[in-house]
Amino acid sequence: MAFVAGQRLFGRGDPADGIYFVVDGSLRISTSTTDGREALLAFAEAPQWFGETALFDGAPRTHDAWGQGDGTLLHVGQQRLLELLERRPEHWRHFGLLITQKLRLAFHAIEGNSLLSPATRLARRLVAIVYGYGDWSGPSRRVIDVQQDQLGAMVSLSRQTVNKILGDFETQGYLRRNRGAIEILDLDGFKRFAAED
Repeated sequence: MAFVAGQRLFGRGDPADGIYFVVDGSLRISTSTTDGREALLAFAEAPQWFGETALFDGAPRTHDAWGQGDGTLLHVGQQRLLELLERRPEHWRHFGLLITQKLRLAFHAIEGNSLLSPATRLARRLVAIVYGYGDWSGPSRRVIDVQQDQLGAMVSLSRQTVNKILGDFETQGYLRRNRGAIEILDLDGFKRFAAED
């Protein structure tokens, strides 16, 4: 299924409707207050599954999913997936690993907001995005399409603070800022910096 920038795929409180796989493009996973403020939690980008929490408990969606740009999704409906898992229960483990990965990310984010310097928090989030929120190995990409205010929302920092830190990272040769994107120049060095603290 196709989606376009700004399209709402699902919202907090919507009924569980299955899981999604990002074929191309990206979505932002967020939550909003009644006065319109948005807390950006993560991006779902190709190749990534998302929406699996509701698979386990059947409860309504906990967050909003919005098209960050145009793209394509694969959708597997809730009932169809539950029927498959009834026939092949060994596959539950794979979904368990998927949700565990997201739980670990949530714990790291909570820990980071409490214990880490703003620069380290930002570096860790950038490295996580580079690796598609997986472990810091395997396939990665060098260019991240993200705005500074979005990064700030993800790590609880102002846009001005993010801009200053990114400028420091650029001076150190870790990255280069482009309009609406960040190019990682020294991924190994950046990973070492992000692992400190």
